[in-house]
Amino acid sequence: MDKIIKDPIATDGKDSSNLRGDPITNDRYFCKDFMAKEWEHMWTKVWLIAGREVQIKEPGDYLVHDLMKESVIIVRQEDGSIRGFYNSCAHRGQRLVECNSSQDSFRCPYHDWQFGLNGEVIGCPDEDDYPQGSPVGKKKLVEVRVDTWDGFIFYTMDEEAPELLDYLDPLPKIYKNHNFKDQIRAQWVRIELDVNWKFFCDNFNESYHTRFVHPQVPAVIDQDHFTSRYEIFPKGHARIIQMGRPSLRDRVKEGDDHPFKMVLEDWGIDPNQYPDYETMTMQGWLDLKKAKKKLWKEKGYLHYENLSDEELTESPFQFIFPNIAMGVQADGCLLLNWFPHPTDPEKCFFDLWDMGYSIGGAAKGIGKTGQNVSKNNLEIFVSRTKVNAIKLQEVELDYREYDDGKGVEDLWDHVVYQDWQLTNGARLGVRSKGYQEPYLAAQETRVRYFHETLHDYLNGKPPR
Repeated sequence: MDKIIKDPIATDGKDSSNLRGDPITNDRYFCKDFMAKEWEHMWTKVWLIAGREVQIKEPGDYLVHDLMKESVIIVRQEDGSIRGFYNSCAHRGQRLVECNSSQDSFRCPYHDWQFGLNGEVIGCPDEDDYPQGSPVGKKKLVEVRVDTWDGFIFYTMDEEAPELLDYLDPLPKIYKNHNFKDQIRAQWVRIELDVNWKFFCDNFNESYHTRFVHPQVPAVIDQDHFTSRYEIFPKGHARIIQMGRPSLRDRVKEGDDHPFKMVLEDWGIDPNQYPDYETMTMQGWLDLKKAKKKLWKEKGYLHYENLSDEELTESPFQFIFPNIAMGVQADGCLLLNWFPHPTDPEKCFFDLWDMGYSIGGAAKGIGKTGQNVSKNNLEIFVSRTKVNAIKLQEVELDYREYDDGKGVEDLWDHVVYQDWQLTNGARLGVRSKGYQEPYLAAQETRVRYFHETLHDYLNGKPPR
């Protein structure tokens, strides 16, 4: 049976002896001095995700990415390439644009300096009034490095940072079969939350909490630590690979419809053929792989063509240092991205991207659990652990205030909704005089690995 790729540079993400054992002090969650060090030594040194190539298809299309007090413009050039610039006028520093749009040049709203898509000054009032010579053709915006990976746009403020694919290594090789660029971002929500950004780094680097906080998940994904594989990579990235079958120790109530039974039925497998729950789980899981291998083209799941048996069913959850998590599945990807508030270390912003593939012949697609189906000539999409369907079409940003949960009540069926509910308690708890050095289980080793990588950046020794 084909296996999910295990890269040679991956080490055991459950073996704490691979780490130094750096302490995880509580000041990092609320201290402004710590926040300032992160900005100077980490945020300005890493590659940051800004958006997707589909957002800037044509020359002049651009997106604006703000991080803390910095802002960059990433714009499609006339030759089809992508370039990035600091959002600061070359005249006296005024921000040029505030939001994503499209135009054939940039005009400063203060003194009307005009910049071409390549960042060069192409016009200004009173061009003859500069003792040092006209700025036209001479001055230009300060450029930032931009690169892409499989449809995702990244940038870095560090001229010395490794190339993007080297920074992400070995993830481009591991996920080479998934073609993220072909996915449609059907949901894009940004929420302002009252918690330090690192709460989510901790949260998404362990599944120890999921059996209790997310009780709906073990019915479709086996998150038991003794059946999962844990990996850490040299540049701070880490992941867990969980089996795409029910947990044998966490079961739905007797008489309730079992989600896995519906998955099997959707792929033409009779769940009643199995004599007991254990057999349905283990043999049904193997039969599901075979059915997907056999029926993918007939059902229009053309993106299955190059997926291995495990990629068709399993559930890798990938953390990309410092602030991205990807729930990768055969039928889509849940990408989560969070980043700090400009001034308050006890606030952050959280982006949720729910992405899926358009299914050829969608009327034959999966409707109960699986993910895509055609309804009234409009394709809809249901993520693996969600309940409500969403339209499979590209969307614009939907900004929300959390407002003690009232601002996101319609998102209740997202797994991360339950994580958001923990943020206030975490924010208050880490400030307590009772805070202690975390007492981590082996399956939480990736939490300490994240903080050790952060320490390396803060100490001026980022992994290269």
